[in-house]
Order: sequence, then structure tokens, then C-alpha cells
Amino acid sequence: MFQYAILVYPSANRVYTDSAPKLLRAELAVFGAAALSAEITESAETEIGGVGYVTFTTTGPLSDADLAALSNLSALYALFEVRGELLRPLAVRRADRLDSDLLTIQKYPGKTNELFTKLLLNVTLLTAGRGFGEQLELLDPLCGRGTTLNQAMMYGFHGTGFDVDAKDFDAYELFIKTWLRNKRIKHTADAGALRRNKVRLGRRLEIEYGLTKEQYKAGDTRRLAVYNCDTLTTDELLRANSIDLIVTDAPYGVQHGSHREAALSRSPSDLLAAAVPVWTRVLRPGGALGISWNIYVTKREELAAILTRAGLEVREGGPFEEFEHRVDQSIVRDLIVARKPG
Repeated sequence: MFQYAILVYPSANRVYTDSAPKLLRAELAVFGAAALSAEITESAETEIGGVGYVTFTTTGPLSDADLAALSNLSALYALFEVRGELLRPLAVRRADRLDSDLLTIQKYPGKTNELFTKLLLNVTLLTAGRGFGEQLELLDPLCGRGTTLNQAMMYGFHGTGFDVDAKDFDAYELFIKTWLRNKRIKHTADAGALRRNKVRLGRRLEIEYGLTKEQYKAGDTRRLAVYNCDTLTTDELLRANSIDLIVTDAPYGVQHGSHREAALSRSPSDLLAAAVPVWTRVLRPGGALGISWNIYVTKREELAAILTRAGLEVREGGPFEEFEHRVDQSIVRDLIVARKPG
């Protein structure tokens, strides 16, 4: 047996820091089942030299490919091989393609913790059977101020977001344009009214950028599109079967989701029941959808039923039901992932 230890990333949010080891163990189990050649036999929260670690054992040594995959664990700060009473550091090679301040600069009330956003994206990615080095199409249909879109950029994915809140749209447009300029990242940005069939649906921001100057000059670019409009128009603006991953943090009140139907103002469950079938139409066969939500407003069984009715296969049992954690007194957050057959 081979033993390893993970030093957990110190989050600025104390409540999330308290939950991080438990969440990391569940995420690690998903990685073990989907992305590693070595089988993980057990994991634990362990104190070594007065410092907390997540330790785990495997049936064989971690390969270079295993180490590359594990480097992207959301809360991994450093990785060690345990040899008796000694820790041998292992090289961490994250898939990040841009500077980390893309994720950390924005500070505002209600921002989803960026470590949890990365965790949700990771679990969705692995559920779809996709890799960190691929050029994928990611959609956040309730994108707010773009935390998920920023993580998609970090991985080199193409990103598309929808949100009806004009203030969030304006704030994200200002942030991302300023960040790209300050980092001297070659890009073009086009903004204006969003129309379909001569009907004004809202506003749009469309950016094309290169991860390096050389790639930009060679035409190897990434796309970022943000639409300030109703999430229920997703299948009107995007092609069917065009998205690899849908990753979103469901609103704790539906003012950020949809204004198309008055009935949606009563419950986030109503929004998801109406929106999930729309989102599913743009998801590729084999693609996956990951949603985080507040269990106080929607039961897991209710959300699973919504996903199942839309034709998705919900991942249940084992680590997929070990992500529940407290955010504050009124919010206990969980996540659910499902795959589109094909």
C-alpha cells in the first residue's frame, strides 16, 4: 500500500475552511473512481506535526498522469508521499492557464467561494468523463458575476453565461475587460443589444482572447460570451447538443434566474423545473450538469426528480452524497450532478 498526504488550502472563509477537509475527501473519491489508475482504498483527516492533512492510501504508486489529475483538486495546497514519519513533496502541476487573481480579485456579498466553484466544476467534468487539458464548452445559465466562467477560463475552456440581473452583468463586464487589459492578454470584446428575430432579449458581451500572445496570433483562441437575458432563452441562443458541461450555483431566491413566468417568483424549485429541460437541450450526449443549491429551499429528492424527468442520469450514492456543508445559519449547500445519456 502507498500513502499520501494533502495539505489543505487555507480559505479566507473560516466556515468553508472548517468544511474543506470533508469536501476534499468526497472530491478525492470522485477523482479516484474517474481519473486515477491507482485505486484509493481509504482516506482520513489526519494531524501530522500539529497540522491537519487529508491522507489517503492507494493500491499502487501514483503515476505521472494521476499526479497531474490530482493537482487540480479544489482545496489541494501541497501533496506529499508519506514515508514512515517523513513527508516527501510531490510536484503539483495544475491545469491553470491564467493567473489565479482572476478568481480572487472580485469581492462582493454573496460571492460563491471560488474553491467550491472549482470543486463543483471538477465533479461535473469527471462525471462527463472529460479531461482537464481538453478545449470544452462550459455553460453557466445562472452566472451572476462570473465565478464559474472565470474558473472555466483558468482551465482553458470556452465559457457562456446567462443572467437577468443588469447590475451583475455590468459589474462582470467591467471586471473582465479591466482584468484582460491589465494582464495584457490579447483579446477583442464586442458588446451591445441582444436580438433574435428582431426581438430585443437583453444585452450581450462577447470576448475572444488568446491564452498567450503567440496563440492569439496563430488563431488559437478561446471564447467568452455573457448574455444579460432570461435563462429560459438558453435553447434559443445556443445550438442543441453544443455544450459539454453545465455548471451553476442555483439562486437562493429566483430574482437572479428568470422573469419570463410570474409563477417562478415563488420558489427556486419552480425555476429549476422550468429551466433544466431547456438547459438539457443544449447539452451534448455524454455531457454532464452540476448544480449546487440550498437544501433549505429544495429537497435533494425533488431536484433529482427534476433532472430525471429531463432525461438525465443522476449520480447517487457514495461521494456524490457527501458534499453537504453549512454556509451560514440560513444556507446549507449541497451539489448534485447528472449525465446526459449518449
